[in-house]
Amino acid sequence: MCGIAGFVGDRNIPDSAVAECLRRMQRRGPDANGQRRFTSPLGKQVVMVHSRLSIIDLDPRSNQPFNVGTRWIAFNGELYNYVEMGQRLRREGVQFQTRSDTEVFLTAIDRDGWDVLDEAEGMWALAVYDEADGSVTLSRDRFGEKPLYIVRTPEGIYFGSEPKFIFALMGRQLPVDREHLCRYLVNGYKSIYKVPANFFEGLEEVAPASCLRIDDSGVTEQAGYWTPAYHPRDEMTYAEAVGGVRDRLELSVQLRLRSDVPLAFLMSGGVDSNALISIAKRSLDYDVHGFTIVNEDERYDELDLVLQSVQDLGIRHEQVPISPENFVERLRDLVQYHDAPVFTITYYVQWLLMQQVKQHGYKISISGTGADEMLTGYYDHHLMHLAETKNSPQYNETLAAWRAHIQPLVRNPYLSDPDLFINDPDFRDHIFLNNEGFSAYLTEPFQEPFAEERYAKSLLRNRMMNEMFHESVRVILHEDDLNAMHCSIENRSPFLDRDLFEFCYTIPTRHLIRDGFNKVVLRDSVRGIAPDCIVDERKKVGFNAPVESFLDLRNAKVRGELLVDSPVFDIIGRDKIANLLEKGNLPNSESKFLFYFVNAKIFLEEYGA
Repeated sequence: MCGIAGFVGDRNIPDSAVAECLRRMQRRGPDANGQRRFTSPLGKQVVMVHSRLSIIDLDPRSNQPFNVGTRWIAFNGELYNYVEMGQRLRREGVQFQTRSDTEVFLTAIDRDGWDVLDEAEGMWALAVYDEADGSVTLSRDRFGEKPLYIVRTPEGIYFGSEPKFIFALMGRQLPVDREHLCRYLVNGYKSIYKVPANFFEGLEEVAPASCLRIDDSGVTEQAGYWTPAYHPRDEMTYAEAVGGVRDRLELSVQLRLRSDVPLAFLMSGGVDSNALISIAKRSLDYDVHGFTIVNEDERYDELDLVLQSVQDLGIRHEQVPISPENFVERLRDLVQYHDAPVFTITYYVQWLLMQQVKQHGYKISISGTGADEMLTGYYDHHLMHLAETKNSPQYNETLAAWRAHIQPLVRNPYLSDPDLFINDPDFRDHIFLNNEGFSAYLTEPFQEPFAEERYAKSLLRNRMMNEMFHESVRVILHEDDLNAMHCSIENRSPFLDRDLFEFCYTIPTRHLIRDGFNKVVLRDSVRGIAPDCIVDERKKVGFNAPVESFLDLRNAKVRGELLVDSPVFDIIGRDKIANLLEKGNLPNSESKFLFYFVNAKIFLEEYGA
């Protein structure tokens, strides 16, 4: 796990710019740093910069940029199946000089070409320079766990794990993209990855599951190497679904426990994190240390359930209380590191958790990202499941279970109607909730209709794929990565495993929800391993907190600080924010909007000049 940056083009990057880039990369890679300069066959200048967080083979021999043959790599992430790939290469006569996954990955690329990515299981953002032909190839993992940005300029192409690295090499910051900031304010975090825009004009991301090749003349070509798809096996039994998930999840956890440093587990009262912890503890005999945010808001309090699980599993555990202390100042620090607004208050809270993980000496955390989007985790999934099973024998039983167990828990007004998607399969107003009202806060109203990509004919699976690749998981991974890297920690997500994902998207929809339980296949796959109190809990709490937990809106000083002169009031009406602050006891959607406002305010104050 590391930071990468670089440039290919006609400019001679000053040593001072490279030094500044390395300084900004320190949190991402505190253990070592390196740089290489090349002149390509056609005279292009190529710079590769790397900072290392040592996880596999801690010896300096594995520092980067790393060389095999004519190729050099700057690599951020982990190749989890490097042991198996290394064994294959040894059988073919390869002798390795290190024990690192980096050497295995670059050797495989050098020998087999970029088709080897089909064999690779891991998370990565990487740059490979080939001295033979002067090309630079950039690549990201399938789900986009590791970030990789580029900026195209007349002098060449810059790349980096974070915008600040690119800005250091460029010697200047890009202008803020105010339209994207308005998109975030009005439509919320789920809109951020629906368009190819970022919070800075001209900043692009290399697409997940793709390679971007820059040839020696500067011509770019992008190609995907993996495409997600839903291919249901209608004949699959429920038992086969459960067994298939269990086997693949256990293997995924086993691969992601590979490390030369110890790991910590982020723990909630939900089945996702507890499935991973239980497999690690009971199936793989790992000495688990769990970390949990303690929330006094009863809507988000899971501590009793967490402590039952801790006792049942016999694991080490830390409780991390939410603290409102110096909220705005600490949020400003986080916005500065993210080079963007913090997308949801959840990830301010998660940052508090990551700080405790770091204080306990860990360099790796394990989280349950992706389970909701692979195996059904949200209330609208129940209603889409009802719509898809409307004419099946299980419909009446499923509807009765929903009325008994789920309807009483739902707060979103739209999702209390079991016929919502039966009557209107295209309904999506619950996703950009109250966005028309939030648009009215802006000095120039912003409107952008909801849109989604087409992945599958299935209403439910198409929704889940959009959540996975555009709305939820991309947001979570962005925040997971930056919060972890702020603390010099690598975050791993075992549910984001290619084999597990592809199997889950062969499971027939009818198996996904039973007796009012979502993620029922996951629950039954870990039944007997995870505590029953977790497996049998229907309520979805979520990792969240209201903004009022951190800002006392009754305090005139707090209100005054939020209303002080700021560039944000060029795009948001100050009087409307003042009226919002006077309300008190904000509903969930308005609480989220207030958090968006505070972040936009800080972001523009830091970057909008």
